[in-house]
Amino acid sequence: FFLFLARLHAAMAPKKEDPKKSAKSSGGGKAKKKKWSKGKVKEKLSNLVLFDKITYDKMLADVPKLKLITPSIISEKLKCNGSLARKAVKELLSQKLIRPILTHKSQCVYTRASHQ
Repeated sequence: FFLFLARLHAAMAPKKEDPKKSAKSSGGGKAKKKKWSKGKVKEKLSNLVLFDKITYDKMLADVPKLKLITPSIISEKLKCNGSLARKAVKELLSQKLIRPILTHKSQCVYTRASHQ
């Protein structure tokens, strides 16, 4: 009978210690769990995919007057997407309204054409 109680007590003892350990580890440090912020969401740009007549005329008038011309600057000023801005640069180059300063695979820099 005592042997049975000893086995029962030995089997019950680890179960009693486990809840105490988990209570100590979870409730011991009273620091609250860090809540992550959602972060700032950038607004989606609704840029033009094709030039309309007004924007095309604006591009021909305003862009050649800029000192520094890149596709990204054209994209921001005219609210058109990047591929359309690259096409605009090619158009302005063909009309000799701008001249290249630096041509690179990823970014090209142009300036206004100085008439000599």
